[in-house]
Amino acid sequence: MAAPPLPDDPVLTADFASPAQWVAGRSWAYPDGGPVNPLDNKLDHLVDDPAYSRSGVFRATRRPDGLWDSGLLTTEGSAEGFEVRTGDVLEARVRLPVEAGAWPAIWTWRDGGQEVDVFEYHPDNPDLLELSNRVRGTHRYYRSPAVRPGGWVDLRTEFGARSVRWWVNGSEVFADGRGVGRSWHACLIVNLSVCAGRYHPAPDPATNEMSFEVSGLRVFRPG
Repeated sequence: MAAPPLPDDPVLTADFASPAQWVAGRSWAYPDGGPVNPLDNKLDHLVDDPAYSRSGVFRATRRPDGLWDSGLLTTEGSAEGFEVRTGDVLEARVRLPVEAGAWPAIWTWRDGGQEVDVFEYHPDNPDLLELSNRVRGTHRYYRSPAVRPGGWVDLRTEFGARSVRWWVNGSEVFADGRGVGRSWHACLIVNLSVCAGRYHPAPDPATNEMSFEVSGLRVFRPG
């Protein structure tokens, strides 16, 4: 099913360079706000260095201690304090990473939960996007030849009260029939994590850098 039309004006057009809109290098989705989260099988060491996120290219580089300096941006705690809420629609265009161990995602978070994953990706499953509503315990593994390491994909997620719906490259691929409820709201997170090897391979020893790109992200609020 084709995606329905949206309002002309978004309520958020991501300006990743704006410190008023996005906070870099910390989130309460990580224990104590970061910088590390080993219990979630992550090698991340979050940094606020603008070279790791502010251009829309989210990078991770290997550290001497075995962790990886990595980029994360969130609206959580920002001056503008933007939150998505029930009924909102998020659109984004992303370039997927190619390196084993890369774990990019666009997701939501608030007060220890309220997580909906617009997407997660692991290059060891080269044609698969992970789409999850962790508020109501639903998910889908979506496979397509258009999903590939280094490829561009257009994503759209509607945070419906009774059903969260995902579109990939203009086609609806999952409606979970559960939704997020009428009063749901949450902050946005965009980041590049690095797998520690429990569920997906850790980076190759010869790999020292990885990245993925978000060339545009907008949120709409239909009337």
